[in-house]
Amino acid sequence: MRIYYGIIKFEEYNTTPMHIITTKPLSLSTLRVLVFENTPIELSEEVIQNIKECRTYLDQKIAATSDPIYGINTGFGSLCDVRIHSENLTKLQENLVRSHACGTGDLVPKPIIKLMLLLKIKSLSFGHSGVQVETVDRLVSFYNNDILPVIYTQGSLGASGDLAPLAHLALPLIGEGEVWYKGEQTPASEVLSAFDWTPIVLQSKEGLALLNGTQFMTAYGVHCLLKSFKLSYMFDLVGALSLDTYHGRIEPFDPLVHLVRPHNGQIKTAARILNFLEDSELMKQPKEHVQDPYSFRCMPQVHGATKDTLTFVKNTFITEINAVTDNPNIFTADDKIISGGNFHGQPLAYGFDFLKIAMAELGNISERRTYQLISGLRGLPSFLIEKSGLNSGLMIPQYTAASIVSANKQLATPSSVDSIVSSNGQEDHVSMGANGATQAYQVLENIERILAIELLTASQALFFRDQKTAPFLEAFVSSFRAETPKVIQDRVLHNDITNAVKFIQNLELENDVLFD
Repeated sequence: MRIYYGIIKFEEYNTTPMHIITTKPLSLSTLRVLVFENTPIELSEEVIQNIKECRTYLDQKIAATSDPIYGINTGFGSLCDVRIHSENLTKLQENLVRSHACGTGDLVPKPIIKLMLLLKIKSLSFGHSGVQVETVDRLVSFYNNDILPVIYTQGSLGASGDLAPLAHLALPLIGEGEVWYKGEQTPASEVLSAFDWTPIVLQSKEGLALLNGTQFMTAYGVHCLLKSFKLSYMFDLVGALSLDTYHGRIEPFDPLVHLVRPHNGQIKTAARILNFLEDSELMKQPKEHVQDPYSFRCMPQVHGATKDTLTFVKNTFITEINAVTDNPNIFTADDKIISGGNFHGQPLAYGFDFLKIAMAELGNISERRTYQLISGLRGLPSFLIEKSGLNSGLMIPQYTAASIVSANKQLATPSSVDSIVSSNGQEDHVSMGANGATQAYQVLENIERILAIELLTASQALFFRDQKTAPFLEAFVSSFRAETPKVIQDRVLHNDITNAVKFIQNLELENDVLFD
C-alpha cells in the first residue's frame, strides 16, 4: 500500500494474525481492520465455555420441566401457544429455518454477508442464546473460508430480528440453500461435501437463536458507518479544493468563529479545512468579494452537523454489535429464560434514518459547489472549458449530480415512521430498520458519485488558476490527474466520473485520521 498525507492507497490486502473472539466489545476501528485485512477469527476459551454452560443449562431445563418455553417447545410468533413434543424439537428448528428463508430482491453484497457472519458469531459468543459450540464453530469456518451464504435484501421488517435474511444465513448450516464460494454461487451441500463437513443437527432453540437478531441491519450499519466516516473526510478535502479554486475566503474557518458556537463537528471541520489549505498560494491572493455562498462559507456548520450525527449513529451501532439480540434470552446464573424483545430494531431504524439524512446533505451541498464552479464566476470560464459553445465542458456532470441529489432526498425519507402488522397481530409494531439499511447503502453509493463529480470539477478549475493550491492538495490533485487528465475538448465524461469514483474508492484513511 502507499501512504501520503494520512491517506492510504491500498494496492493489496495484508495478512495479519488471528483475531480472537472474546466477550470484550468490538470497536469500529477493529472491525475496519478485520474487513480490510481479511483477518481470520477464532473463539476464545472463555467464549467456548460460555456457550457450553448455556447449552448444558438449557438441556437440563428442558428435561426437568414440562412448562412451555417460547420457541423451545412451542411454535413461533402467533403460534406461541402451540406445544411441541420433545421428539420434534430438532424438526421444529429446521422447519423454522426453511420456512423463514423467503427473502427476495437484490443479492446482499458479499462484504456485508461476511459482516453478518462475524456479528452473528459475536452475539452468540456471550452465552445467552443456548446454541451448540459446533454451530458457532461452523459459522467461524464459513467466515474463515469465505463461504458466504446467498442472502437477499428484502424480507426483514427489522423487528422479530432480521428473520428472512438470517434464515438464508442459517440454511447452509443444515446443508441447504446456496453459498458464494470462490466467486461462484454454489449449492451449500456441495461445499459442505468438499470440506467433508456434515450438516449441523440443530438442537432446541438453535434455529430461533440464529434467526432472531439484528445482524442484517448491524452489518449494513457497520459497512455504512465505515464508508460514511471516510466520505465525511473526503467531502472536507474536496470541499477545501473547491473553496480554493473558487477563490474563496479563509476567514469563515477562523477558530474564533467556531469556539463561540462550539459544536464538535463544526470545530473539527473548520480546523481540518484550515489544515488542508495551509500555505496555499491561491488562498493568499487578494479577494474582491466580501462573502462566499453558503455552500463554501458554511462547510463547517453543514459538514460538522453530519459529523456529530455520525458520532451518535456510531454509538448506537457499537452498542448493538456488542449485544445479545436473539430471543428468548437465557441467564444461567439467575436460572431464568426470559422471552423479551431485544430483536426489535427501533434504535437501528432511527440510526439509519439519521444517517441517510446527514449523509444526503453532504451530497446536497457538494452539488451546489459544483454548480458555482461551472457558472463562469470568479475568473473561471463558463463550464470550465476553453472555447465554450463549441464545447459544453462540465455542463452536464452537474445535471447528473443534481439528479442524484433529488434521488437521495427521496431515499432519505425516514423508514422508521412506518410500521405494519404481522404474524396475526402478535408482532403488531415493527421498526422497518432493514429498509432503512438498504436505503442508507444506496444513499452512500450516490453521494460517492456526487463527490466524484465535485472532484472532477474542482480539479478542472485548478487548471485555470495561475497560482498553486496548498502542497497537500497539490499532491492529492496530482495523483488524481494521473488517472483523469484535463478536459481540453468535449469527450465522454461518463468515463471521467467512473475514474473519479474508483479513485475515491481506492483511497483509504488511517484509523487515527478516520476516527479522530
